[in-house]
Amino acid sequence: MVLFNLGGPDAPESVRPFLVNLFSDPAILRVPGFVRPWLAKLIAWRRTKPAQENYAVLGGKSPLRELTEEQGRNLEAVLREREPGTEWRSFVAMRYWHPMSDETVSAVQSWGADEVLLVPLYPQFSTTTTGSSITAWNDACAKAGLRVPTTALCCFHADEGYARSTARMVQEAYDKARAELPAEVPLRILFSAHGLPESIVKAGDPYQWQVESTVAAVIEHLTIPNLDSLVCYQSRVTPQKWIGPSTEDEIERAAKEKVAILISPIAFVSEHSETLVELDVEYREEADHLGIPGYFRVPAQNSDQGFILALADLVQRTRGSGRALCSFAGARQCPKQHGDCPHARAKVEQGAVQDAKLAKAA
Repeated sequence: MVLFNLGGPDAPESVRPFLVNLFSDPAILRVPGFVRPWLAKLIAWRRTKPAQENYAVLGGKSPLRELTEEQGRNLEAVLREREPGTEWRSFVAMRYWHPMSDETVSAVQSWGADEVLLVPLYPQFSTTTTGSSITAWNDACAKAGLRVPTTALCCFHADEGYARSTARMVQEAYDKARAELPAEVPLRILFSAHGLPESIVKAGDPYQWQVESTVAAVIEHLTIPNLDSLVCYQSRVTPQKWIGPSTEDEIERAAKEKVAILISPIAFVSEHSETLVELDVEYREEADHLGIPGYFRVPAQNSDQGFILALADLVQRTRGSGRALCSFAGARQCPKQHGDCPHARAKVEQGAVQDAKLAKAA
C-alpha cells in the first residue's frame, strides 16, 4: 500500500524548497511550462517567511509525515489481522517533500512487492492532489522500471464507512460544543475544505462536487435537530477567483448573526498547518476579534479507530475490484460534466491507444 499525501517541510530550512516543489507542479500552477520554474521560485520566495512563521507554531516542521506513517502502521495491523495469509506493508509517498515518489518506488522495489495499491489520503479527488500524485508515481515507476500489478483508489468521498466515522467525530464535537454554550446561542457547523481556483473546477475537476457529496453523506449520519450547516472553502493563495463561499466570509457572517461555529475540516484526514495554524490560530483569533459567541473545531481523523477501519475496508474492496482504477464504489461516481474525473480521462486515453493501434494496422 502506498499512502499518498501532500507532505510538509521537516525543518525551517525546508520551507522554501517545499514551496518551490509545490508551485513547480503543473497541476497547481497552470501557466506555460517555460514560465513555471521562474514563477514558482518567485512565489516561493514571497511566501517563505509567512510559511516559516506558521510552521514555527508547530515547532518548525509539519507533523504530516509522522501522522501518515502512523496511519499506515495502524492500517497494516488491521489488514494483517483480517488477512493473516497476506503480507501487507505500507509506504508513504509525499508529493512535495520527502519521502517523494522516486524514494518510495525505490523502497517498494527493495521490499520486493508483487502488487501495489495506491491509497490517497485525500477523500475527494482533484487533479491538483490525487491526480498529481498518481502522475508523479507513474513517472517514478517508469524511470525506475517498477512494473507490478497496480490498482489506484481514486476517491472515497461518499464511502459509507468513511462518512459514518466522520459523522461520529462531528457529532461528538457538536455535543461537546453545545454543552459549553448557553441554550439561547445558536451553533452552526462550517464544513471547511481547501479551496480551488474556480477555473480548475470549471475545466472539469470534480473536487467541489465530491466535497459537497461528502458533506451530504456525513449529514445523513448526524442526529442534530434543525441542523444549521454549510460548506465553505479555506486557504486561498492566489488573486484569481476561487470557489466559495470562503470560510473567512462565513466566520464574519456568523459574527454578525451572533452564531457560534463548529468548524469541521472536511477535506483533511490528518492534522497539519491548515488545521493546526489556519483553523486553530488564525481563524480563531479572527473569530474572537469579531466577537463570535463560541468557536470550536472537529479534530482531523489521524489514526481514529473508526477511520482506520473504514480505510481498511476500502483497501480490501479496491484490491478485490479487478480494476486498475477504482472509486470507493468501484465504477465512476462523478457526473458526466466533470471531464477531469480520472475515470473519464482513463477512457479517453484508452480510446486514443485503440485509435493508434487501428491506424498502425491500417
